[in-house]
Amino acid sequence: MSSVSSVSSFQYINGAFRDGTSGTTGDVVDPASGTTLHTVALAGTDDVDRAVAAARDALPEWSRATPGERSAVLARAARLLEERAEEFAWAETLQAGKPIRLSREFDVPGTIDNTDFFAGAARNLEGRAAAEYSADHTSMIRREPVGVVGSIAPWNYPLQMAAWKILPAVAAGNTIVLKPAENTPVTSLLLARTLTEAGLPDGVVNVVTGTGQTAGVHLVRHPDVAMVSFTGSTVVGRQVMAGAAASGPKRVHLELGGKAPFVVHDDADLTAAIHGAVAASLINTGQDCTAATRAIVHRSRHAEFVSGVADLYATVRLGPTGEEATDLGPLISGRHRRKVAGMVDRARAYARVVTGGAAPGGDLATGSYYEPTLVVDAPAASEIVREEVFGPVLAVLPFDTDDEAVALANDTPYGLAASVWTRDVYRALRATREIQAGCVWVNDHIPIISEMPHGGYKGSGFGKDMSTYSFEEYTNVKHVMHDLTAEAAKPWHRTVFRL
Repeated sequence: MSSVSSVSSFQYINGAFRDGTSGTTGDVVDPASGTTLHTVALAGTDDVDRAVAAARDALPEWSRATPGERSAVLARAARLLEERAEEFAWAETLQAGKPIRLSREFDVPGTIDNTDFFAGAARNLEGRAAAEYSADHTSMIRREPVGVVGSIAPWNYPLQMAAWKILPAVAAGNTIVLKPAENTPVTSLLLARTLTEAGLPDGVVNVVTGTGQTAGVHLVRHPDVAMVSFTGSTVVGRQVMAGAAASGPKRVHLELGGKAPFVVHDDADLTAAIHGAVAASLINTGQDCTAATRAIVHRSRHAEFVSGVADLYATVRLGPTGEEATDLGPLISGRHRRKVAGMVDRARAYARVVTGGAAPGGDLATGSYYEPTLVVDAPAASEIVREEVFGPVLAVLPFDTDDEAVALANDTPYGLAASVWTRDVYRALRATREIQAGCVWVNDHIPIISEMPHGGYKGSGFGKDMSTYSFEEYTNVKHVMHDLTAEAAKPWHRTVFRL
């Protein structure tokens, strides 16, 4: 096991580790064992001020760096991440309770690929072609950095979310202050240090580890922060919008909750759908905004689908996160497990729990584990169907017609992701057109790629992570117009005064 002791303090400001000055501490706890890994001196408002000042001071130099210079730094960072992949994987597993197989094969490789992608994308900040849209003028578009970005990342994918915030921002020439979740800051700090070692100037990326109520609120409202990017719950997203408006207004990018529908038609490959539902509902122990949480299954296939998912759930191995054989890790904390269990327990009054619905005992009792849980017969308007559980829980609902399937898929305040399972190209095209979500998969659910955008509709927020579409969030578009006539008196002047 690689050591994570190379994080000497839990603030990274102006290219150096520092201690927080709030006077309060928090613990980084291994959710699999309940063991405290680190006690963190948390950031206060003074630490946020220092980080923002460092980002502000670094902005002129970094914003004027050429696309090639920015690209070279990110390319070197990708190679360093490859060399340190095992250290990052263990750090992510320990702080977030991820099975080591998930960290090694998903979180870390995904972050390396994102870094490689933005190394290339940094050299491709496109605008409209220069042209004469008016006969007497040449117009062109400049894409310019927004400025200092204040970003807040969640605990479910600490490394990948840090990368999704940092990479497009710095590739476009911005500087950034990132506040990771205070219970999972380690890989964000390691990533910031790696970027510095790759040649990123001091102050371009800063990390403050503090609570949302103190460090987060101060960062959102800071007058020198030009843009706020937040990933987290819809409730907190509304507060972020209000704080940004009160201190700005400033640009806001939000990636919020989800309640993804998983629509299975009567002509679907049912074996594929069952395997897809198990993988998509249990990834990261269900702590994923795009996880399949509502299986909407044609009534003729409903019983077979439920039986198949239950059987496959029974084969999923809960175990120590450091073992390759472990499939499912713990939830992030005992508190979060109580929240998930409470929703399932309340559902028993109006629905049937087919399998799961309990915390395992024995050797896993000290961790925050919860069994894969399958719920049926819940009304469409019930809590377990409509609210975000954020755990290994799948509710299955029947439908009879294609119209009903689309209506049920859209019967949610969220709109982050969805999938449709069918062999009929016309059904698939209709679903991708009519389901209100930022991503609709056909005959799969969960895969993401760096070249394509990630972001939601409705209560799941707005704006895009990943892909070149993310540059729309992190750049200002400037129109530059050149006169071509060299004449003092322009024809349009006569609308204002006569010569």
